[in-house]
Amino acid sequence: MRLAGAHATVRRIWTVELRPRAGGPSLVCAHCSARTPPLQASAARSAVLAHLACHARTDVLPGHLRTCQCRAQGCCWHPRHRGCAGPVLLALTRERGGRAWRLADTCAACAAATSNTAVVPDTLLGPHRPHAAAPTPARVGTSPSPFHDRLRVREMLTYLATALPRFTSPAARLLALQCALRADSRGHVRLPAGLLRGMRLHGRRELWEELAHAGWLELPDPRPAHLTVRLLDPAVLDQAPDRSARHRAAHWAMHSMPRALPAAAPSALHLTALVLAAHTCAQARHSADLEILARLCGHSCHQTEELLDRLVAARTLTSWHHHRETDEVVWHLPPPRPPATPRAPTRPAPRRPR
Repeated sequence: MRLAGAHATVRRIWTVELRPRAGGPSLVCAHCSARTPPLQASAARSAVLAHLACHARTDVLPGHLRTCQCRAQGCCWHPRHRGCAGPVLLALTRERGGRAWRLADTCAACAAATSNTAVVPDTLLGPHRPHAAAPTPARVGTSPSPFHDRLRVREMLTYLATALPRFTSPAARLLALQCALRADSRGHVRLPAGLLRGMRLHGRRELWEELAHAGWLELPDPRPAHLTVRLLDPAVLDQAPDRSARHRAAHWAMHSMPRALPAAAPSALHLTALVLAAHTCAQARHSADLEILARLCGHSCHQTEELLDRLVAARTLTSWHHHRETDEVVWHLPPPRPPATPRAPTRPAPRRPR
């Protein structure tokens, strides 16, 4: 008897198209037959992500009933690979240059093999909270874990790899990461000038213009000492972790590597080092697919390999190797520095009486 036949197969695929209309593109959903009036070009991407997130929140399915929809379609969304494997995740795919978007249950192997695809974290699909939720008291005896900070940063980097245009600069990606992790339930972010100076991003208005042109946030006023931004991406407004946990993850993202790069290093190196740190585990062997690293860094595979060489030259990495058979990148970190032992204070020599 086949136990898998006890439940009917549920089709968890939602597809949205942006069709050109006079006055702006119109959103058309194949799942619910929704059709919106013409939208502004800057708000089209946000409307698509909000509509897909609404379907994912409404059509909830237990984890043991979720199946790989890519496999059910004959794996036609990606080139051939070694087969379905890993947990079933929610994958967001951009097609036809952003004119079509697909959200579907996909196994980890199929999601990694599909181009222009990012895994949507469960933390971005929590229950909708129209108002700011009251802070939950921390449990007695619990302490923040670097593992959860690393996981939260990796999930947000994965989401931003698809939510932002492919040509987004590394500096703008680092800025968007801090904004997404520090935003409140209304999408407002307050960034002190000292934080931006520490990231070497203070006064760089072109980065804000870059994110505003992508429709991800409103262009802020750079004159106040504390810069206030409003995000337009609806997917980052209903994050499941509380604000303090996301603030810890944002702080971890700025101090992630055991041997940090110089502050004057290019943003491309800082972003590559952060992506590696987000995929670094407690084991001695650290690895990830080259295509995934390149996608999170916003570069081609060849450019990512050059950046890895520069990290070795900067002694942030000891070495790295690309296994071309499996397209896996393995890197090694330098040994941690021993803690400095405090020196005993030396007493001045007594003066001799004259």
